[in-house]
Amino acid sequence: MALLEVKDLSRAFGGLQAVNKVSFSVKKDTIKALIGPNGAGKTTLFNLVSGMLPPDSGSIIFNGEPVHGFPPYRTASKGIARTFQHVKLFPRMTALENVMIGRHTHSKAEFIPCMLSLPWTWREEKQIRVKSLEIMGFLGISAFAGNEAASLAYGQQRIVELARALACEPALLLLDEPAAGLNMRETAEIARLITKIKEMGVTVLIVEHDMSLVMDISDEIIVLSYGEKIADDVPLAIQRNSEVIRIYLGEEDA
Repeated sequence: MALLEVKDLSRAFGGLQAVNKVSFSVKKDTIKALIGPNGAGKTTLFNLVSGMLPPDSGSIIFNGEPVHGFPPYRTASKGIARTFQHVKLFPRMTALENVMIGRHTHSKAEFIPCMLSLPWTWREEKQIRVKSLEIMGFLGISAFAGNEAASLAYGQQRIVELARALACEPALLLLDEPAAGLNMRETAEIARLITKIKEMGVTVLIVEHDMSLVMDISDEIIVLSYGEKIADDVPLAIQRNSEVIRIYLGEEDA
């Protein structure tokens, strides 16, 4: 069963057609990768699905419900969380505090009760802290909970951002180049964690340039070029697709 269905999705910026009538689906409990050369429209497509941008046309159906045009906070409340190509943490907050922010979709306390420090807001804060620590433990970063985000190594910051997204308890997790800037050991660790996340019942849609990582962990792969879908299949078929080879290697090399 498809958790996410994208139908004829389009978005232009002036005269540039960044995404042009793209359609695909993501099945529950799978990892689907979105690949393509620079400028193919991958991040724009992510921004459309996560609500960062409204589409010009087309539809996004999540869990049987239309979500196209929703602002990011509504998309998150429906069960879609994301990370970013460039790490976006609050640098002077601790790693734990950054993860706790991801629980906002499950928080009922509003500004005035928090300002008055009512007893039930304390209980909720404690629950958020406990759950956030559980997620950090699941990802193996509990030891950094009290460290300022800015003091962490880049690879550790990547995992903190991943933990913050998981704190939303998403059904669908969007990962925008999670291995960008990582060394081989860190990339292998990210691949292991993404697979572990899938095994806990979270569906993953990932944009990534590291083809070894993509081929190792993906159940299906969609390929974009100049904003259009050129292939959508299992990894082995993508590796053998002549159009994909041409796009990546060029006519002569292919």
